Amino acid sequence: MNAQRIVVIGAGIAGLVAALELSAQGFNVTVVEKAAAPGGKMREVEVAGSAIDAGPTVFTMPWVFEAVFAAAGAALSDHVTLHPVEILARHAWSAEQRLDLYADAARSAEAIGEFAGPAEARRYLEFAERARRIYQTLETPFLKSASPTPLTLIRDAGLRGLGDLSRISPFSTLWRALGEHFHDQRLRQLFGRYATYCGSSPFMAPATLMLVAHVERDGVWLIEGGMHRLAVALATLARANGTSFRYGAEVGEVVVSGGRATGIRLADGELIAADAVIANADIAAIGSGRLGAAIKSAVPRVPRSARSLSALTWSLLAPTRGFPLLRHNVFFSASYASEFDDIFKRGRLPATPTVYVCAQYRDAQGNLCNSRGDAAERLLCLVNAPPTGDAHAFDSAEIAQCEERTFSLLERCGLHLRRQPARSVVTTPTDFNRLFPATGGALYGQASHGWMASFSRPGARSTMPGLYLAGGSTHPGPGVPMAALSGRFAAAAVLADRASASR
Repeated sequence: MNAQRIVVIGAGIAGLVAALELSAQGFNVTVVEKAAAPGGKMREVEVAGSAIDAGPTVFTMPWVFEAVFAAAGAALSDHVTLHPVEILARHAWSAEQRLDLYADAARSAEAIGEFAGPAEARRYLEFAERARRIYQTLETPFLKSASPTPLTLIRDAGLRGLGDLSRISPFSTLWRALGEHFHDQRLRQLFGRYATYCGSSPFMAPATLMLVAHVERDGVWLIEGGMHRLAVALATLARANGTSFRYGAEVGEVVVSGGRATGIRLADGELIAADAVIANADIAAIGSGRLGAAIKSAVPRVPRSARSLSALTWSLLAPTRGFPLLRHNVFFSASYASEFDDIFKRGRLPATPTVYVCAQYRDAQGNLCNSRGDAAERLLCLVNAPPTGDAHAFDSAEIAQCEERTFSLLERCGLHLRRQPARSVVTTPTDFNRLFPATGGALYGQASHGWMASFSRPGARSTMPGLYLAGGSTHPGPGVPMAALSGRFAAAAVLADRASASR
């Protein structure tokens, strides 16, 4: 065991990955987590005796985790079981208007042709190719780079790559760029939704986010047992490599001595000394002083206006009828622009919400596999919401009004739920702010609005020596594989700096 001690604040995916990689290298690692279990935003909510995934529900880019497990001398396939899905998601605008999107581009084009005509099918294939080129242009110089800047992107691209960089369309909004491909507004709405994957509005996010369409088309997998199994697997492997976990332990502050982070003090006063501290926390919590005044200036300030989306969710058990659910289902609002104006301009729950429904008893083929033995579905229903949970109390009347609009849309699209209050748990932006303090309930760090937003996230090294950063509010951004990459970057920075200090 290496004598160097590392403390990781937060057992989210980034913190778990960083802890695993450092403990596999022989460091003495302690993970401190205020919740009772690992996962962070990848959490479960218990409803009437059933555990429901209440965080991320889409698993992509498994190569990231294959590399993480391999670095610890293990194999991802030995710890979680993945099932690829053929149909990425089922989309609905009404009971008559439905469209399935497939992992296979040709099948998606065929479905789009039947839904919106052959011209739109051709335009979809052009869009898919553009999304692929954007992803390939940015994969190495941005996603796999620890601290990219516009200048390093240009430098790494070289003369031959400048043309590719010009085609990633950073100065156009996603909504405007989608208009170049799709004449049917429903398709524009469908692919504009990818901006919400990083908590942003398609009307303000850069066209670069078209790359998300390629990431999904490259493969979506279901994790047997639910997404939370991945967090458990990472924690189990980290513990096997020597990491110790302190659950139910809240951090009061990061201790600074001699101009560098030297440990943490828990809320109960206990001091844990360390040679380095990795904060797997939203940088807004650090910048607000929630982890101590001494490190407030160690991260860039995130103004409230730059916060990403929050959410209003219903975790519930309910029998369903009418709509043939898959694992992933999206029910679109009638007015997409109004939805994001309500959230980002007016700071209120949308009057016309789009609803995401994750049916967690559905397998990769959409078959209902309910181990409870009753007719209930295990569902997560989500609508986008403003990140104002620290400034606005979402009262019961607001929630009830949004709930009525949400489930009325589902019924208009043909999905009927038999809901019972005792089998439903509601989570509001206020609740998310309580879970993730100083964020207002924002779930993705800073919104990706404007071409520079992706470069404004800090890298693994803070300006405070000994303090490192990881998580969705840091580079390369939000999402399960991105958080894992940030954890790898943090571990690599610690390894490099400790090796340098030793020399």
